[in-house]
Amino acid sequence: MRKTAIVWLSLLAMLAFVLGGCATNSPQDKTEPEKNGQPAASEQTQETNKFYFTANEGGSISKIDAETNKVVGTIKVDGAVHNVQVSPDGAILGATLVPAMHHGHDQSMDMKGMALFYDTETNELIKKVEVGHHPAHIVFTENGKYALVTNNEDNNVSVIDLASYSVIETIPTGKGPHGLRISKDSQYAYVANMGEDSVSVLNLQTMKEEKKITVGSIPVTTGITSDGKTLVVTLNTENALAIVDVTSGKVEKVPVGQGPAQVYVSPDDTFAYVANQGTKEAPSHSVSKINLKTKQVVATIETGNGAHGVVTSPDGKYVFVTNMFDNTVSVIDQEQNKAIQTVQVGEMPNGISIMP
Repeated sequence: MRKTAIVWLSLLAMLAFVLGGCATNSPQDKTEPEKNGQPAASEQTQETNKFYFTANEGGSISKIDAETNKVVGTIKVDGAVHNVQVSPDGAILGATLVPAMHHGHDQSMDMKGMALFYDTETNELIKKVEVGHHPAHIVFTENGKYALVTNNEDNNVSVIDLASYSVIETIPTGKGPHGLRISKDSQYAYVANMGEDSVSVLNLQTMKEEKKITVGSIPVTTGITSDGKTLVVTLNTENALAIVDVTSGKVEKVPVGQGPAQVYVSPDDTFAYVANQGTKEAPSHSVSKINLKTKQVVATIETGNGAHGVVTSPDGKYVFVTNMFDNTVSVIDQEQNKAIQTVQVGEMPNGISIMP
C-alpha cells in the first residue's frame, strides 16, 4: 500500500483482470445434467472414471469426460468460481468461490470467500468452508492431509484440515497471493504474490513463511518439479516464465507470449506449459511449451482467446487449456503440438484440473 496512488490503481486493475469477474449473480448451488442430449454424470458408464473440471467465473463448474471430451455435468453456484483442484486420490474436487454480491445487504462487501468440496463421482457437495477475502487458488497436499487456499485480499493462506474440513492455520504471505503449488513431499508451498515481485515459500511443518524469492513483475502462478529443485513462475507484465533454482535462488527468464497466466509442469518434468492470456481488449491465444533443461520455447501452440488455465493428462499425452474469452477448452496433442479439439464449457472458464 506504500506506493503512489497511480501505481496502486494500476496494480488493482491488473489484479482484477487476472482474477476475473467476482460479482457474478448465479442460481443457487445445484448440479444439473448438461443440455443438448448429453447424459448426466450419474448415467455415464464407469469404464474410464476420469474427468477434468473447469472453474467458470460465470457461476459454475463444468465436468468433462477425459476420454470423449464431452461435458457430462454442470455444478451451478452462487458466485464466481475462480479455481478448481482434484485431490491426489481423485475422490474430491476442491473449488474457490467468491460469493455473489447481493445489493441491499450491508455486509455483502465484507463477505468472506468459500472453499467448496465435492465428490468427483456424484458431484454432490461435501462441505463448504469459510476462508478469507477473495480466495484465488486451492491446492491439495500430496499426502492428502491439507488443502491450501490463497486469500488474495488478506495476504495470507488458509490451511484446511481434510479430516475435519476446518481451517487450522492462517499463514501470512506477501501482497496479493494468487497461484500456488505444493512440493511432492508435501513439505513446502510456493505462492505467487501478485501484489509484489516475490514467491512466498511456506513451510508446512512449521506453518510459517520460511522465505521469499524475488522473481519479477506480477507473478501469477507457480509450478514445481517432482524433485522439488526447480520452480517456475509466470510473470504477467514481463511476458516471461521465471525458472528458479530452489537451492541457489538463481532466476532465469524465458520470453513467452503476451500476458502469461497459469503454468503447468509435465508429469515427467520435461516441459512447462504456459497459457498466454493477454488482455480482454487484446487477447492472446497460445500456449508456450518450454523445455526445462534447455530453457527454450520449443513450440507455440494456438488456442482460443484468453488462454488462462492449463493442465496435462496424467500420462502427459494431452494438454487442456481454458480459453476465458471463448468459453471453451482447447485439447492439445502434446506430440503434434496442436489443438485437436475444442470443448464448449461454462462462462469465462478460469482454473482447470484433472483426475489422476
